[in-house]
Amino acid sequence: MVLNKSDNDDPVSSLIEKYKPVLSKITLGSFLGYCSGVASKKIGKAVAAGIGVLFVAVQSAAFAGYIDVDWAKVEKDVISKIDTDADGKITKVDLKKYWEKVKSILTYNMPSASGFSIGFFYGLKA
Repeated sequence: MVLNKSDNDDPVSSLIEKYKPVLSKITLGSFLGYCSGVASKKIGKAVAAGIGVLFVAVQSAAFAGYIDVDWAKVEKDVISKIDTDADGKITKVDLKKYWEKVKSILTYNMPSASGFSIGFFYGLKA
């Protein structure tokens, strides 16, 4: 049985018409930014889980008396490695510098990089 529906009744067509102004502004950069954001979110979760497992293992060994961990030294060493402005703290200045570095890598030689950042953050939010 074939239903005689017009194109206006098609839900995808009506969504395309509704969002035509937004869809016309999508660039390759924003699309790739979105995909990169989704991938970064998934990779970030996996890395966070790995670090969490490692912490639990080290802390359990310390609690059992097998090892001693100087967490103050660990914190100082980690901060010194990732602190870009050498102020002893992780601040928004440090985060901005890391974002600019990541963005320059991900948009290198891309002909249409406009919209990459907004796409990336939409991807992280997805």
